[in-house]
Amino acid sequence: MVESGGRRGIQSVEIGMRVLAAIAEMPGASSLSSIAQRASLSTSQTHRYLSSLMVAGMVTQEGRSGLYDLGSGAIRIGLAALSRIDAFAIADTVLGALAAETRRTALVAVWGDAGPTVVRWYPGSPPVMTALTVGSNLPLFRSSTGRIFYAFGEQVEMDRQARLIETSDPAGLPSDLAAYRAEIRAAGHASVSGDLIPGLRAAAAPVRDLQGNLIMVAALLAGADFPVSGDAAAIAALMTACDRVTEAIGGQRLIAAGI
Repeated sequence: MVESGGRRGIQSVEIGMRVLAAIAEMPGASSLSSIAQRASLSTSQTHRYLSSLMVAGMVTQEGRSGLYDLGSGAIRIGLAALSRIDAFAIADTVLGALAAETRRTALVAVWGDAGPTVVRWYPGSPPVMTALTVGSNLPLFRSSTGRIFYAFGEQVEMDRQARLIETSDPAGLPSDLAAYRAEIRAAGHASVSGDLIPGLRAAAAPVRDLQGNLIMVAALLAGADFPVSGDAAAIAALMTACDRVTEAIGGQRLIAAGI
């Protein structure tokens, strides 16, 4: 037994979990050497742990290729964990702390019948003076939240929404939608300054599930009380918070996904 973080633990279990985590982080079935490298273990040590994990049903080995992958036992545990996750409860904790840390007002939006819809509101200090509140709908291109939905949301639906806007307000569309989407996805966030409400700056970032689907968008709002010089740090904190929520619900961070 070893001391770990002030608690007594069983080293062999901790190493076994490292091996299992290494397999889970791979894009697919992987070789012994790749798993050993990812787990920072020797191949002989990794092989012994893989053998035990296979007996427990946590790992499986493909017959022809000899590659290792997650077994049915690991899948059952993962599905059980996912079924117990309350994404909005996690977001409440993380984004409430973000609002307290940055002192900026934060919100969470989901896609509703009328487009991006605010479902959570965390007042800053001082709070922003705006008519926006829980239940408010946000525009697709004139709000940072809407822009994240356009870039990371279901592409067929987002393109349909863009065509609808084109028929009613063609001046409100970017000239090159494909480049616009790619730019936001590459940055991992979107920002606006006075586009929706004069004097109000906003930045938004995505929270995604295990399959990379967008499930919610978080945003930070700032008025004249907050200097523009602090926006970059606030955006970095927002993206970190969204990554924390994404990881907590079993999703994949944008950096890990290569986006």
